[in-house]
Amino acid sequence: MPTIMAQISDPKIAFAYLRPACVLLTRVPTVSNVETLSGQLKEVDDATLQQLQEYVLFPLRFVLKVPGPKKDKLVQAVAEAMSHVLEITCVQSWETLRDLLSELCLCLCSPTDPGKPADASEELKLAVLRCLDALLHAAYGDIVFKLFEPIMLPGLGAAISLLLALGEKEKSRDVQAEALKCLQALTLQCECTQEHIVPSPEERCAVGSTIASFLPGITVAVARIITGDLRHGHAVTVAAIKVWSRTVGLVMEDAQLQASEPCKSPSPDLGRISQLMVHRRQDWVKSTAGKLSGLLKKIISCTAAHQHWRVRLEMVELDDHLLARCSQSLGECVGPLLEALVGAVNDEEPGVRQRCEVVLLEVSQRNQSRGSSSNITSKSSSSAQTFTDVLSENLHSLATSLPRLMRTSDDQKKLFVLNVFLGYLKVLGPQVSVVLNSAAHLERISKALMQVLELDVMDVRIVEERSYAATIETSSGSGDSYTAHTQRRHFLFFTDEKIFSVLMEICRTLGYYGNIYLLTDHFLDLYQQSSAYRKQAAMVLNETIRGAAGIAVATEGQGLESHVRGPSATQEDLKVAVVSVMEEYTSLNNWHLITVSEETHRDRQDQLLLSPSRLLSISNSNVDNTQANSVQVIPSSFGTPSSSPPTSAIHQLNSNIWQLCIQLEGIACFAQALGRDFRPILMTSLYPVLEKAGEETLLVSQAALGCMWDISKACCYPSLKELINENSDYLLNDISLNLQRLSQHPQAPRVLTVMLTHSDCSLLPLVGDIVQDVLMALDLSYEHTAALFCSVLHALMKALARWFPSSCGRTSKSARAQQTFPNDEVLNIRQFLLDHRKQKELAEGIGIEDDDIEDLNAVPPPQECEDVEGIDGPDVKAELPSHLSITKDVMERCIHLLSDPSLRLRLKVLDVLELCVCVLSEKENELLPMAHRCWPALLQRLTADDPLAVLRAFRMLCTLGETCGDFLRRRVSKEVLPKLSSSLVRQAPISAKAGPVYTHTLAYKLQLAVLQGLGSLCQRLDLSEVDLDAVCEACLPYLSCRQPIRLQEASVSVFQHLIQVDPDAFWFTLNELHCPSSYIPPHPDLYPVQLSGMGRPRDEYSDNVLRLLREEFGSVAETQD
Repeated sequence: MPTIMAQISDPKIAFAYLRPACVLLTRVPTVSNVETLSGQLKEVDDATLQQLQEYVLFPLRFVLKVPGPKKDKLVQAVAEAMSHVLEITCVQSWETLRDLLSELCLCLCSPTDPGKPADASEELKLAVLRCLDALLHAAYGDIVFKLFEPIMLPGLGAAISLLLALGEKEKSRDVQAEALKCLQALTLQCECTQEHIVPSPEERCAVGSTIASFLPGITVAVARIITGDLRHGHAVTVAAIKVWSRTVGLVMEDAQLQASEPCKSPSPDLGRISQLMVHRRQDWVKSTAGKLSGLLKKIISCTAAHQHWRVRLEMVELDDHLLARCSQSLGECVGPLLEALVGAVNDEEPGVRQRCEVVLLEVSQRNQSRGSSSNITSKSSSSAQTFTDVLSENLHSLATSLPRLMRTSDDQKKLFVLNVFLGYLKVLGPQVSVVLNSAAHLERISKALMQVLELDVMDVRIVEERSYAATIETSSGSGDSYTAHTQRRHFLFFTDEKIFSVLMEICRTLGYYGNIYLLTDHFLDLYQQSSAYRKQAAMVLNETIRGAAGIAVATEGQGLESHVRGPSATQEDLKVAVVSVMEEYTSLNNWHLITVSEETHRDRQDQLLLSPSRLLSISNSNVDNTQANSVQVIPSSFGTPSSSPPTSAIHQLNSNIWQLCIQLEGIACFAQALGRDFRPILMTSLYPVLEKAGEETLLVSQAALGCMWDISKACCYPSLKELINENSDYLLNDISLNLQRLSQHPQAPRVLTVMLTHSDCSLLPLVGDIVQDVLMALDLSYEHTAALFCSVLHALMKALARWFPSSCGRTSKSARAQQTFPNDEVLNIRQFLLDHRKQKELAEGIGIEDDDIEDLNAVPPPQECEDVEGIDGPDVKAELPSHLSITKDVMERCIHLLSDPSLRLRLKVLDVLELCVCVLSEKENELLPMAHRCWPALLQRLTADDPLAVLRAFRMLCTLGETCGDFLRRRVSKEVLPKLSSSLVRQAPISAKAGPVYTHTLAYKLQLAVLQGLGSLCQRLDLSEVDLDAVCEACLPYLSCRQPIRLQEASVSVFQHLIQVDPDAFWFTLNELHCPSSYIPPHPDLYPVQLSGMGRPRDEYSDNVLRLLREEFGSVAETQD
């Protein structure tokens, strides 16, 4: 590879070296000759090339001047060679600058229409534009300012028009960006890293006066580029914004307009050129400012929420540039500029946000210093207004138009408007408190928030969702698992979640800087005035108090003051505000709202108890009755139909649900705001929250649980268990008092339910008396209080089962465990034959006497511990532990409810009884009498009830089988199995012939429930062979492929359980039905095995039989011939 030669530094040698190439190019203008000259130019150093500049440029310019069409490649090569020369030399001749500018522009013009760009290649245009940019940067000294003399107006106008056309209509992004860069350089506003000529104030004023002639064309065309097709990319948009802002800042600069001399009459030598000149008089400035304001608003609307952060950052620079230089001349534009700047305060990009904060601080300081100056001229009278006044007026104007904008704009525009609103608050900072002292401002801002935050309450799913499956248990969970299930709110005027986030931040910012007493009183008045504003006012109050506590408020470096201030409210102020708002939230009219539409027992009861007429009668009742020691019984009028108005409309129920949810969220916000100082307020707030945690409406109960978790965290309780246990004394006191006035406080059982669900066994000694009160209420009025208290009993028994776990199968001695062997155990043939012989002799009556003697001599097993200990003492029954005593009492009451007409209540009672059986399983002598007592009612549920109740009763029966063992075997065998078997046999042919609609019938559901529970029942009770045969005969028809799929699956599950009890018998049964293999004896002396199912073709039972044989006994293919 040849070594790099040193550059030529001697002008004479360089001239001699370059002359042949220059002459040749002049004679033969080809691409190769241009490239030869270009290569030689790179071997000459900069200083030498400067001396030979005009000589070198001559052949290149000559090529461009040759008449006739020229190839694009040739012009491109010439432009690139000229660019190299201009980048390393200076243009010191005005004529060279003027002529080169004209020649390069002609290369870009269309030959037929010089006003339009030529239809040339993208590479050619880029090369010429870069050459033009190099020419403007190479202009030396004062010659560049001759471009802006009046005589140059036509030529300058042609160049500007050409560059604008390329920037607007060219398809190539690179060409567009380069054209805009050239335009910026042509107006001496270039911001590249090269050295630039810094004009004096007089020179800048002359340039501004000349460019003023082209201001309308430049601003309109560039505005079209900014607001046009987004596909040209962010780089073109950024370049266009720079051109627009720098051009406007140059022409409309306050310093130029104030220092401009009186207009002189143009020279007569100019002729018609004088008509192109613009004189920047006051009327022209005012008219131009109005037109620029319209363009600026259009630009801001298209770029303020642009997806690329560099565009948004450049808009901040535009605001800064124009506010710093043209705030007086562009008086009409100051409002939109401030609005755009304030809107960027909340930009998601940190760079944009930080730059915006710096600019705002500079703007506020400039305006404050200008406002405090005493020598304000008449031209700057508009700036005499303080910055705070300007911002507050803009805030008032924006608040006025906010509801209209939220109704008519798209989500992107709404988000921008709200960011502007929030930005005004942040920029005002502590001055927000002063602004809000104006009744007009406060009223306008509050009403705007009320209208914008209006909820859409027409979703029927909110009312439909229920939390029937008891209260969600959270003793071992965390609060995070409930936030994931929170229902999304739907608003009337927006759908984007970001909009809601900004609205909430607006509320927090109001609370952070505003007067908490003023805000609380004002929004509480709105809360009380109209139900239409109640939910919105509650949302605003919640976030305002959070903001007043400094929670989730971004205040870094914002505001009119340079230092960061804390929240305006003290801890004592927060306490007063929280107490006043919570009193309003938990008042009777705002807390006990109707949230259900269907007329269930419980719903009718609660609604009647809360009706105004009922409350009035309670307040006027006899004092002796209210002071009675026993629990007050709900009057029998509950059995009569309600005379209240018809069920509320769906939207009203939804509205009530959302109001309760928002108020519960508010209590959580207040706890977060006060922290540990919220603990004293728990005495009045925790009980209402627990009431709502026991609500049937899913949304309300979830909101209450979330509120409980937030309170726990704020008050430094590790979990809900500690929250409830440490406050259980006054909670249980309130429950006890309210149970005595049940008609006045029907939610008291719900509170007890929630406490039991989330506490531990340390609560048991405290709730003993209350449990007795509940049981007494049941004794006095089953028909009216059963539905109300059954959930309490269910929660109580779930808690006892959780606090005192026991092995439910402890008393059951399953014989199958002794009969079944592991698959890998080797069978002892000798022992098997001996046992078989013994069993055969016993069956024939041989050896019975010997077995009786052995039984007499056997040592009896030890009895229960308490029996052994009590041999020497009196026969006194030991006192039961409290949890077993309570369980026994609950079970006695529930037995009577098993026949209640309400299916819902029967299902709940069966659940309670199942839990009672589990808890009592550790005391067999207490459990068996109770099982005996509940058997008749349970038998009815098993044999003559709704399929849901049958299924639940089966589950309870299986639990009894695990705990009672042999005690239930004869009862099930005699009273349950015959009826169930006959029912299955009777329905089998019907279901086999039925169509798909059959699966929706009651008969199908009953068949399915029986089959699903029958297998586990037989296995757990270890039934006799006769019973197992009966079950087998009843279930065999359901192995048919003609049965519905779910019935086949349930029947297969029955046989899977039966095989666990007696695998040999049911292997034989299945093979008798369909045997896929023939079995060859291992020895010729043994008889061959003959089964009825051998050799049968595939039939309707084959698939399920083969499945059972394969899954339970291994592969059937291994035994085939």
